[in-house]
Amino acid sequence: MTESDLRTHATEIHEQFSDQLDIAVDDVVDRLETLVNDYQVPISEARRSVVNTYLDEAGMDRDQLGGGGGGNEQVNVADVDAPEEWVDVRATVVELWEPRADAVAQVGLLGDETGTIKFTKWSKSDLPSLEEGKSYALRNVVTDEYQGRFSVKLNRTTTIEELDEAIEVGDDSVEAEGALVDIQSGSGLIKRCPEDDCTRVLQNGRCSEHGEVEGEFDLRIKGVLDDGEEVTEVIFDETATEELTGISLAEAKEMAMDALDTTVVADEMRQKILGRYYRVRGPTFGRYLLADEQERLTGAVDADEILIKARSI
Repeated sequence: MTESDLRTHATEIHEQFSDQLDIAVDDVVDRLETLVNDYQVPISEARRSVVNTYLDEAGMDRDQLGGGGGGNEQVNVADVDAPEEWVDVRATVVELWEPRADAVAQVGLLGDETGTIKFTKWSKSDLPSLEEGKSYALRNVVTDEYQGRFSVKLNRTTTIEELDEAIEVGDDSVEAEGALVDIQSGSGLIKRCPEDDCTRVLQNGRCSEHGEVEGEFDLRIKGVLDDGEEVTEVIFDETATEELTGISLAEAKEMAMDALDTTVVADEMRQKILGRYYRVRGPTFGRYLLADEQERLTGAVDADEILIKARSI
């Protein structure tokens, strides 16, 4: 990343904290440069880390950052392509999920004509509840990003207005089919960071942002479909993984406990699904297709052919 790009990000961060902290733009540039150039951290993660550092120094919560009070750009959800931006959206609540943490009041999926995007509403924001199927004008929400997947956060400065009109939700899903020729590292029984709104997978018991933590178990498959002409990398979440393999989270934990080894879960999953043909449908984030629907197709691939393909990926 060029010095000019880093300075642009640094200037935006500096403006957010200019009223609370006596910091120079050059200091912000140095912090970003160290993370991006020395440690090869993606700029979105580097920016998040620097902002969190300054939030701690200022004794502030993230939703106290500047960026609201009118004048935001109204955007379509498909146009959200950068973190830490304050925007307005008009969307329908497509789906609500069970929050993973007490700090989260609601989490789910918003949609408009251009597609869908995840949203999170904090408990401390004290905002009215959103209802599935209803359309809202949401003003002053902040964008976020993790591993190429963008989302919006509702905070205490957000305003919610229910709309009389119904906003149609476009389908931004894609479909891929082929043989499952590889199950990548990081599949099976994994642990995620338990910190509020952090879903990072732990590496040796450590979160890249929060350090050493006591993780929460989850299921995931990172697989590769091959249709003979091109390959598609697919991520199956807990629900999709259980449907695909027939192994529940409780059963996976019991398997790992009996063997004193979590890798037995991924090994068992490989035996069940590797070489089978599937049709998968869902949205794309970064290079991955996120499986919302999957269907087993007739057919299987020779074991030697699978091994050759997996080694070439």
